[in-house]
Amino acid sequence: MRATTIHAPFDMRVEDVPEPVVQLPTDAVVRVQRACICGSDLWAYRGEAARQPGQRIGHEFLGVVEETGSEVGTVRRGDLVVAPFMWSDGVCDYCREGLTTSCEHGGFWGAVGYDGGQGEAVRVPFADGTLVQLPKDAASDDHLLSALLTLSDVLGTGHHAALGAGVRPGATVAVVGDGAVGLCAVLAAKRLGAERIIALGRHEVRTDIARRFGATDVVAERGDAAVDAVRALTRGQGAHAVVEAVGTEQSMRTAVDITRDGGAIGFVGVPHGSGTGLDLSVMFDRNIALRGGVAPVRAYIPDLLPDVLDGTIDPSPVFDLTVGIEGVPDGYKAMDERTALKVLVTNG
Repeated sequence: MRATTIHAPFDMRVEDVPEPVVQLPTDAVVRVQRACICGSDLWAYRGEAARQPGQRIGHEFLGVVEETGSEVGTVRRGDLVVAPFMWSDGVCDYCREGLTTSCEHGGFWGAVGYDGGQGEAVRVPFADGTLVQLPKDAASDDHLLSALLTLSDVLGTGHHAALGAGVRPGATVAVVGDGAVGLCAVLAAKRLGAERIIALGRHEVRTDIARRFGATDVVAERGDAAVDAVRALTRGQGAHAVVEAVGTEQSMRTAVDITRDGGAIGFVGVPHGSGTGLDLSVMFDRNIALRGGVAPVRAYIPDLLPDVLDGTIDPSPVFDLTVGIEGVPDGYKAMDERTALKVLVTNG
């Protein structure tokens, strides 16, 4: 089969690799119909996250079950399924508590020795705990498939950020970051009943999507100017709930400075750089809470899925470029150069 591999910074290849097979009775093999490129994949692409030459990549996909091991009971051949960005057994203490990203037997697609989502098929460990069945008729609806694909990571991550920030009906929310996760956090905040949503971003195409998703205000400034703008919109107080969806020292500092006393920050930006942007004395004095981290999206899919299926929320606009499997290297280049927000990958 064909699959995307990474060999060095900026050296992405689509190569012939062995077809996956069931190795353990808890495995399934999924033929990928839709995958995508994540902003976090760019850290490996740019050489800021170590990868072995030839390692697989990609952690967001949905497709059709092709084969199952003898102990798999929740899905069967022919089922349309979505996979969260980490596999999990579904039965350990962490999984039972909803923290599937800390599963005692879990792992990440594209890890050494495992398939990545940006390929034609994937061996799925612990299929019962990992895969979520989708309506079969969705397979013929391209628009719906794109929306459902966001359940694998970006929508659930935005939702995790909104929950961490304590978004509630009537709240004022600010979202730092206009990438796909930040935009999905806007959508999640709207879904959770936020009254006012301030999107911080300076790329008009992206902030237009933010408005479509429910943003009531857009702040294009950065740094101190952004803080002043948000406070001007909130009677000088700041936002009750703030999402940090970038991961830099500056973005976290901005998040703290625009949070209302007694408010909370939900952080899902993958941290990079030497600093954190956090001053605990400031947070202590102003009673600011900080929650977030790696989103346990498998735990959120059952809650979010019905709203995607009935059209209550439509996260599909985060995809603004579509490529076939052979075009994945071009997709990375487009996202790295910011000519694409998020790239959808189709198979067949």
